[in-house]
Amino acid sequence: MDIDWAALGEVFGVSLVATVGLVGVFTLGIVGTSAGKADGSQRGGASVLGRTGAYACFALCAAAVAYGIYILTAAS
Repeated sequence: MDIDWAALGEVFGVSLVATVGLVGVFTLGIVGTSAGKADGSQRGGASVLGRTGAYACFALCAAAVAYGIYILTAAS
């Protein structure tokens, strides 16, 4: 049994970068929805631009998940 270590390392590297990237984008979305609430006041909230950016981040995460499901189902 031979293991292609170069291919295994490449898969590991791409998976690591994709995971860290998606978690970072999702975190930006969470920060965008909670901007303006850090001072403890209940009024106000996230600005329109912050919410729009947050929704774009969430849409990017959903698109990445959908693409991964597409890749998994198209391979068979």
